[in-house]
Amino acid sequence: MLKKLNLGIKLNLLLVFIFIGLVLTGGLVLSQLLKGYAEKVVTDQALILIETMGSVREYTNNQVNPELADRLENEDRFLPQTVPAYSAREVFENLRKRDKYGDFFYKEATLNPTNLRDKADSFETKIVESFRQQPELTETTGFRSLPSGRIFYVARPLAISEKSCLRCHSTPEAAPASQIASYGDDHGFGWKLNEIVGAKIVSVPAFKIFNSAKQLQRLVIGIISVFFLVGILLINGFLKVSVTTPLKQMAQLAKEVSTGNMAGEFDHDSEDEIGILAKSLNRMKVSLEMAMNMLNSETN
Repeated sequence: MLKKLNLGIKLNLLLVFIFIGLVLTGGLVLSQLLKGYAEKVVTDQALILIETMGSVREYTNNQVNPELADRLENEDRFLPQTVPAYSAREVFENLRKRDKYGDFFYKEATLNPTNLRDKADSFETKIVESFRQQPELTETTGFRSLPSGRIFYVARPLAISEKSCLRCHSTPEAAPASQIASYGDDHGFGWKLNEIVGAKIVSVPAFKIFNSAKQLQRLVIGIISVFFLVGILLINGFLKVSVTTPLKQMAQLAKEVSTGNMAGEFDHDSEDEIGILAKSLNRMKVSLEMAMNMLNSETN
């Protein structure tokens, strides 16, 4: 079948196959590169945020809590500002009010929290349990699918590292009266020193970054496709002017010579292979014409 196709069609078929191979291979490589870049971006964002929340916790524990601790026994209402987890969560909620960070989340997911808004869901419970079962594990990352889209999370264990934490979480009798009045005495107790009770989890909207990466991939492939198609057109134009048209003209000349018409001649100024072929054809025509003249002279 290929033998019946002309040179231009064969070349175009070859270029099409090259183009398809280039798009598939380049698309796969580009996809992996952009995926790796997107994962690095979301990981960096999550790590910065979780480190920031850790700093907020330390500030609250070292600077705010000592100033307000005595008031916990005298106030009718519990002062949540003394709790590092509360401060970190409130700071992050203020951050989420900005449009850019509206889809970011921070939660200190706890198995038995004082404030029920920190109660770990089923997914977060598995993370906490993995930390409890593997005390040497200091961090875990991964992806989670939510109705709003795919998110990337970074989680670190939340352990009771200071005895001061047990003041509010050991037994209801030891807890400040204002805490019992605000949150009751059925949850948030029974914690032990060095026990992992929860996980600090920062969630970053990965779907936006991955969608941007996919758009960039489509854009790059589109640009490559346009340049390749332009290249095909230029190659076809060059092939037509420099190869196929001269070959057709030489074929027509050879056909005329074969029928005895020696008037035609093919001029090609180029010194390339087509030019050499054209000169050879013209020499052959001259030699054939001389041979025919000699034959006619001998006949006469």
